[in-house]
Amino acid sequence: MTKSKTSISRKAEASVEARTKPHAAPSASTKAPSKQESLAALLLRHEGATLEQMVLAMGWRPHTTRAAMTGLRKKGYVIDSDKIDGVRTYRAVAPE
Repeated sequence: MTKSKTSISRKAEASVEARTKPHAAPSASTKAPSKQESLAALLLRHEGATLEQMVLAMGWRPHTTRAAMTGLRKKGYVIDSDKIDGVRTYRAVAPE
């Protein structure tokens, strides 16, 4: 069976129209935070965050979480850690 030319051309027109239609830019207030921004928010808290807390919050494996912290360092965040009772807690200071 073959499709009629009108059904094919209507689909093609709709496809072209959808691609050329101007899209509204998302405003800053409706944009969801990126994964790195979410991780930074955890680290910027006064109490900081343990690796376990970050892994649970982000849904990442520990090595991925540590790599993301390295990415934050490259963006200018100062990340410090303290080991209290055998648990390492990370804290960050945002770049100026």
